[in-house]
Amino acid sequence: MAILGIDEVGRGPLAGPLVVSAVILPDFELSNDGRELVSGPEWILELKDSKKLSVKKRERLSQVILEEAPASGLGWVSPMEIDELGMTKALELGTFRAVKSIKQLHQPFSQIIIDGKTNFLALTPLEKYVTTVVKADDLIKEVSAASIVAKVARDHYMYDLDSKYPEYGFSSNVGYGTAKHMAAIREFGICSEHRKSFEPIKSMVGFRRSADVNNSVVKNTTLIGTKGETAVCEYLVSLGHEIVARNFKTKLCEIDIVSVFDDKIFFTEVKTRKNTNYGGGFEAIDKKKIEKMKFALEVFLKSKPNFKQYQPLLAAANVNGKFSVEDFLIIR
Repeated sequence: MAILGIDEVGRGPLAGPLVVSAVILPDFELSNDGRELVSGPEWILELKDSKKLSVKKRERLSQVILEEAPASGLGWVSPMEIDELGMTKALELGTFRAVKSIKQLHQPFSQIIIDGKTNFLALTPLEKYVTTVVKADDLIKEVSAASIVAKVARDHYMYDLDSKYPEYGFSSNVGYGTAKHMAAIREFGICSEHRKSFEPIKSMVGFRRSADVNNSVVKNTTLIGTKGETAVCEYLVSLGHEIVARNFKTKLCEIDIVSVFDDKIFFTEVKTRKNTNYGGGFEAIDKKKIEKMKFALEVFLKSKPNFKQYQPLLAAANVNGKFSVEDFLIIR
């Protein structure tokens, strides 16, 4: 049976997602020393750690892998999820998503090899199939393929971001903290793709994780709320919003998400429901809640006068048990 190779890219950048790739290769056989191909596609011999390949060769091999491999999948973890979960849990989430995409293809495998020392599928039903191998991205062809696919996919994502945020130079730094990138952050501030939990941005913006979710499970109420808010942030960004604050709190008030779009600033309350046995999320947005949101709006604008030129709007988002945004409603 086949090997499922897993590798990731994007642990260290200050901006952009973490991407985990999982790949099953076509049948092949190598010589005992691994230098010659006994059977299988010729391109198998070219696979190695993506960092040791030129951009042109990575691009070509990634395309070949996507076209000829029996199965390949990606697990994306957004900057906001990284901020809320921390890197270890983000890696677990990305690995879970990548493997889930493979399982949906119904392509069988008998072993999972993850690059590094950590089994990111520990405490799951797949734990028993996992072997961790240091430098697997250069030693195991399936993991090499995963490293190539993940690297190219993330690079393309960052290239596309460059047209949206040209001031940060994402097409050249792909989110890493180069001198020019840091200079841009100091001049222009950060955008929704920056990781607020990473230094020096963390100190610059005073980021604090909304809850200690590093050892929580999915059923934990705080994590459910966090994932719901993340889903809404991603939904708003897809509409063109810029997220300017998340979990804005004072001793007297709080608001889940603050975003700007065109000449408007939105103050959004997020309601996540595992089911509708007790009504949907909007049932909780009553008159009293609206008054609290309005007060939070006023406090925010008073504390951040540079946003006063925007037209303020109150909004609510309803997130279902699958963490999909079902409704987004302008309240007033």
